[in-house]
Amino acid sequence: MKRLFLIALFAGQMCLLFAQTKPYSETADAMRQISVAVDSAAHSGKYVIAQVGGNWCPWCLRFAQFADTNQAVHKLFDDNFVYIHINYSKANRNPEAMKRLGNPARFGFPVFVILDEAGRVIHIQSSGYLEEGKGYSEKKVLECFANWTPTAVNTLK
Repeated sequence: MKRLFLIALFAGQMCLLFAQTKPYSETADAMRQISVAVDSAAHSGKYVIAQVGGNWCPWCLRFAQFADTNQAVHKLFDDNFVYIHINYSKANRNPEAMKRLGNPARFGFPVFVILDEAGRVIHIQSSGYLEEGKGYSEKKVLECFANWTPTAVNTLK
């Protein structure tokens, strides 16, 4: 009986863990997500990173977890960007948002769209360049996104 209880407890915890690792909402208003993120970025001196993908995509979930748990990447994102997840799935392809973001789906998933404080798309990044083995390279991710921080971009102006 005790063994059955432990198995049920473990299964319940795994279900909770799986439920918590779903960063994409198929029902969210993607255009509103973008608008709120751009407003927040404008008021905080940051840019927006919109990670486009879906809960159906293992690499999308892998990056979301990587960005949340890797201290260096998390700090870079937190200091410089408003980080959002825009859903693209069979249930909701968010065509208006995809058009607004420069039709990034052509690069595969996940794909990252960087918007400046005015909401202009300034870069679209395929995730394939950031991969290493069965995950993501801290070095490649940091190098890529450090080049698109407000400080880095504005030094060129």
